[in-house]
Amino acid sequence: MTATTPAKTAPPAEQAGGAAAPRPKRWKLNLRRDRSLLIMTLPAVLLLAVFAYAPMVGLITAFQEYDIYNGFWYSPYVALDQFQRLLSDTIFWHALENTLVLSAVQLVLYFPIPIALALLFNEVANARVRSFVQSIVYLPHFFSWVLVVTVFQEMLGGAGALNALLRRHGWQTWDIMTNSDAFKYLVTAQAVWKEAGWGIIVFLAALAAIDQSLYEAAAADGAGKWRRMWHITLPGMRSVIVLMLVLRLGNALTVGFEQMLIQRDAVGRDAAEVLDTFAYYYGVVNNNFSYGAAAGLFKGVLSLILILAANKLAHAFGEDGLYRRDDR
Repeated sequence: MTATTPAKTAPPAEQAGGAAAPRPKRWKLNLRRDRSLLIMTLPAVLLLAVFAYAPMVGLITAFQEYDIYNGFWYSPYVALDQFQRLLSDTIFWHALENTLVLSAVQLVLYFPIPIALALLFNEVANARVRSFVQSIVYLPHFFSWVLVVTVFQEMLGGAGALNALLRRHGWQTWDIMTNSDAFKYLVTAQAVWKEAGWGIIVFLAALAAIDQSLYEAAAADGAGKWRRMWHITLPGMRSVIVLMLVLRLGNALTVGFEQMLIQRDAVGRDAAEVLDTFAYYYGVVNNNFSYGAAAGLFKGVLSLILILAANKLAHAFGEDGLYRRDDR
């Protein structure tokens, strides 16, 4: 007898003469896979929808001569008149200039500090000491700007500890809190003291994700701490650093409304007027809501352009940025 090889059985769909069963669409597979994560994000999405996206309906007032008594539907429509008035306002351009200068100073002097602090904390071997120091550094984040400015006033103001020490030794005093030339460095120092400790959380998470075997292999090859940091730590943090830089650039025009509002009278409008305070004083305070809305919309569009440009630059350097490109 000759052995016969069994015939391969075709799938049921092919045996029936029909086409193969269609595969579920990719978005359905992703939805099924990430269902639990999406449910976890629902509270945050609802929070954004109620407090961030729903109020955007009010942007229609930027194209109206808004009257608080008439409301959206009965206020006269003026097209781009508010923006033409805004772009011809020298005070607005001065506020924009102050905003850009303060953003640049804070980007250069503030942004690297959380990275440096994260690297320092990562080198502390004693877990108790590290936890204690981190708690102390985190604490100012929970202070209000009123308290932060008060602390700086007590230390650096005209009657503060620094000037009291200078007077005691017969030296000339310097009231930094009312010096308009030093204001941009003052607000940067306040932001560093308040937020730098909180900003290290993301970078510490990035450091924890680095494979420790890379450090062990580099140490076995004779690499010191500096070479391990340069060739392992910083490349391992690069994607997170780029992401935080993109987000920082997108939020660059928001330099702290409450912080500026508190100190505006002390240093003068020329030094402390930014886009947020401009929209408040020349829009809300003067009952010119359409003008303030136009200034806020201008700031939002400019911030969107900045974040898209920064994200495009991140893609040019081979990083994901805010989202991963499809062609990668």
